[in-house]
Amino acid sequence: MLISLYQMQPISGDVPGNIGKIAQAAIAAAEMGADVLVTPELGTSGYGLGPRFAELAETRDGSIIGALTEIAADCGLAICAGFPERDGDQVFNSAVVVRPDGSLEFYRKGHLYGDGERAAFVAGPDSPHVFDLFGIKTGMLICYDVEFPEYVRTLALAGAELVLVPTALPAGIISRRVADMVVPTRAFENGLFLVYADLCGNEGELSYTGRSVILAPDGDELARAGTGETLLVAKIDLSAYDDAKAQNPYLTDRRPSLYRLG
Repeated sequence: MLISLYQMQPISGDVPGNIGKIAQAAIAAAEMGADVLVTPELGTSGYGLGPRFAELAETRDGSIIGALTEIAADCGLAICAGFPERDGDQVFNSAVVVRPDGSLEFYRKGHLYGDGERAAFVAGPDSPHVFDLFGIKTGMLICYDVEFPEYVRTLALAGAELVLVPTALPAGIISRRVADMVVPTRAFENGLFLVYADLCGNEGELSYTGRSVILAPDGDELARAGTGETLLVAKIDLSAYDDAKAQNPYLTDRRPSLYRLG
């Protein structure tokens, strides 16, 4: 699999404008032969919208998913994108994978970050799931989720070989540590590929870290962005890391009976 990542400067509150940017990235990724394009958390709407999420949120059969489905079909690749999802009176911080054939996978963010997210969204009630993406067992998380080792391990134990992580990481030294240290550790300790796609630039008073990365199961960086808009591409080759997994058999050597207090 050839996977691409779009580190994106959002247009705050402009859904058609953001969809247009994702479409241009998808065209470029497809021209390079990519099978998948991963875009950031809430990249279709912008992240710093507060109460406006209630206005922009759409159901799973709304125009956002419709537009992404059309782009995926036209470009012949799968697209992972974040969007504000409405379900009745509730609004979720969600991500979708749209395959070229129109089939869909959804995930709702389980760990909301900060007062702003908690005021705008309801936390997703369900564990992440594993699905097939062009023959690779794949799962989705969103931003803060990946910072909880138990959550990534849940996907690894369910057989995930690849985890897609749309994110909106605010600028700052702690965020830099997350992008440069924590996220590579998650790939290494679980023996899986991980794609961490961040927003970049500014949105109102918010600034984003960037530093998006595509990681291998041994923790190596296959591609790393700086702070500006970037389209990364890397090859996902499962068999290339058999030796690395054999040297670090964390999943098979686990002893869950020891991981309890008292």
